[in-house]
Formats: sequence, C-alpha cells, structure tokens
Amino acid sequence: MVHLRLVVPLTAVAAVLEILARCASVINVVHLPGVATKPSGDLVMCDVAREDASVVIADLTALGLEENGSIALENVDTSISHASVAAERAAPGSPSDAVLWEDVTARTSESATISWVFLIFMVLASLIAAVGIVLDSPILVVGAMVVGPEFGPVAGVCVALVQRAPRLATRSLAALAAGFPLGIALTVLMTVIFKATDVIPDDFDPAAHSLSSAIAQPDFLAFFVAFSAGIAGMLSLSTAKSGALIGVLISVTTIPASANAAVAAGYGDWSTFEGSLGQLGINLTAMLAAGTLTLGIQRWLYARRRAGYRARHGGAG
Repeated sequence: MVHLRLVVPLTAVAAVLEILARCASVINVVHLPGVATKPSGDLVMCDVAREDASVVIADLTALGLEENGSIALENVDTSISHASVAAERAAPGSPSDAVLWEDVTARTSESATISWVFLIFMVLASLIAAVGIVLDSPILVVGAMVVGPEFGPVAGVCVALVQRAPRLATRSLAALAAGFPLGIALTVLMTVIFKATDVIPDDFDPAAHSLSSAIAQPDFLAFFVAFSAGIAGMLSLSTAKSGALIGVLISVTTIPASANAAVAAGYGDWSTFEGSLGQLGINLTAMLAAGTLTLGIQRWLYARRRAGYRARHGGAG
C-alpha cells in the first residue's frame, strides 16, 4: 500500500474526494477540513494499492493539485485490515511489480545531480579500483564498484528519455561527464605520485595482471553483461525489488574501466588506456540502452493499466 497525504484547496475538495471514493483500491480516506495553513486548505489522507497509486496520482495532478496544494506519498510496509486486502485485490497485478512513477522520478532526480558528495564518491571509487588493479586484487575492485555512484545518473538518463524530461537528462549527462573525467584525472595523478615515491612499481605489465588485461579487452560478453545488468538495475530501481541493485553495481566494469584507463595513462600504456576507455563506453552504452528499453516497456504497461483504470471507474484517469 501507498499512503497519500494531500493538501487540497477548497475549490478542489469535492473533486478529490470523488476520485478517491470511486476507486475500489483506495481505502482509509480521511478528510480534515481547514486544518492546513501552508498552503492553506483541507487535509485529505488515504491509502491506495501500489498498483493503482500512479494512476490515482495522475488524476489528482490533473486537477492542478501539485500547483495549488500538495501531494506527499510514502510506502506502507504493513497494513493489517481486511479492507487493505480487498483494495489490493481490486487492483490487477502484483504490488512488487508495480512502478510508482513519482517515486522513480524523485529518486533519480536526486541521484543524478552533480554534488560534492557524488564527485567525492566517484574519485574514491576510482582510487580504490586503481589500487585493486595494481595489486591484481578482485576484492578491492569489487569494493570500488559498490562505492561508485554512477548508476544514479545512468538511470536518470533512462528516466529522462522515457518521460521526455530534458532537464533531468541534462543533469544526468553532466554528472557522468564530470564524474568520470575527474576520477580518471585524480587517479592518474595518484599513479604518478605513487610511482615517484616507490609505493608502486616503476613498470606495469597488463599481461601479468589478469584484471587489467581483461578490462582492456572488451568483447561481446562485456556488452551482454552490462545490458543484462542495466535491465536488472532499472527493475530494482522502479519496483519493490531493490535488493538486486547491489548485484548490478558489482557486475558492470564502469569504475574499473575508468580506473584501469587512469593507471595505464600514469604508466604511459596508451594501448591499455584506449582499450579501457572502450570498455567504459561499451558498458555505459549497454546500460543506457537496456535501462531505457526496460523503462519504456514498463511505461507501456502503465499506459495499459491507466486504460483499464478508466474502464473500471467510468472514464476516470
């Protein structure tokens, strides 16, 4: 279930209550007249089955509620009542498969914005991965992949393409365009300094380091893994199955590829540098394609749900 808290101007109260009353998947409707002060209006609260949450919110926004009032939503982890069971049965589909589009947009908008924290995580992830590559340590490379925040902007681009949100696309692309070059540049600097101070060897042979060699030689399997991970990542972000996201982060070699390119540049190995950048490009392209395709299919299914909602509720939606 999803809990909605609405601040409704007086002129829209009747229409809002009508929308909530005629939807079988909406329960626990509470109306408190005149209690809201900023913005002013009535407070209306309800619970709605997750499957129908976005279509109900679409009806509410069609009334201009986001402009003259407000809509807040939160997930209800546990609801104990026969009414909630009946509401979920009235909404076709599975709650865990339903996409709450407003939540997806909000989460990707937040994670796709350039911030000092995002840039610091990108740099730290690249530095950790570089040490893992020099030491040929899979544990350090996997740790760096978990630290890397790059999937947020990738998801932001996918959401922006499907929902036709140019501002979100611009912010997401800017985050990627700033994060990777900064991480690579500072990792090159770290490599040069560590070489000069004998922290790492003066020579680096990718052939003797299995991780570096594999990263610098992208192939179809690299694309396949990244494409599959892009699907899994978008599903975990857009549905209730968020536990899969960690697996996505440690299956795509975006951070290791950028770190390998930086280490190669620090040692003057331009062949490995080019191969690593190719790996990075393949991974980003595959994830963007897979994420956009997955979200596009989910959006098409949502359109079908809205059509069914209109049919069930006499033209609502």
